Amino acid sequence: MTQVSPETRSALRDVQLYRMDTPEHACPWGLKAVALLQSQGIAFEDHPLRSADEVEAFKRSHGVSTTPQVFSGPERIGGYSELATRLGVKAEGPEVSYTPVIAVFVSAALMALALGAGVRGFMGLAISLLAMLKLMDVPAFAASFQKYDLLSQRWRAWSRLYPGVELLVGLGMLMQPASGLDGLVGAVAVLLGGMGMLSVGKAVFIDHLALNCACVGGNTRTPLGVVSFAENLIMTLMGAAMLR
Repeated sequence: MTQVSPETRSALRDVQLYRMDTPEHACPWGLKAVALLQSQGIAFEDHPLRSADEVEAFKRSHGVSTTPQVFSGPERIGGYSELATRLGVKAEGPEVSYTPVIAVFVSAALMALALGAGVRGFMGLAISLLAMLKLMDVPAFAASFQKYDLLSQRWRAWSRLYPGVELLVGLGMLMQPASGLDGLVGAVAVLLGGMGMLSVGKAVFIDHLALNCACVGGNTRTPLGVVSFAENLIMTLMGAAMLR
């Protein structure tokens, strides 16, 4: 990594780093900020935020929407990317992988084809598989989901309930229409998909947050973006079709 000049290094004084580091989730951008400061020999005081409540309280008190945040004395530099720019070094880009999403939808498509389950069966299988990945590590999913889901930010318990509700929706789509549950399942699917579109749309297109999607569980490298929005849109359309 390029070493910054002594003048640039000395210009940063009383450096304070605030980052999310809870038992469930250590923010990767916070860890990158730690590594960058250490690699450049810049003394700093590390302030790990140990709970979601601490993170939210910090963001409210400083009027910011994300962590980590780096300060030089009273001056707020910003997050990891802004720190790298300030030091004149190239910021590391996010590690991106769409492999989990592709694996889920290809597997669901092949299973639906083998079973002759049609589009409805495909969606039921895909949603059930996505729910299964979330249920494998609910705390990690919840920590990632709360970063952008609007309902979870107001009612934290929803982030832990969501995987189970999503699984029930997937199973409901796999049941025959004669079960009489189409109306209920369709309504819940529309609500989940609609809330998902609002949350992803605000985070990506309004707030311009660079986050990973919790759609395939926590601690993944699938970026939150158009694919995430499309998944929620498809769920909404499928739910609407079941309401007819």
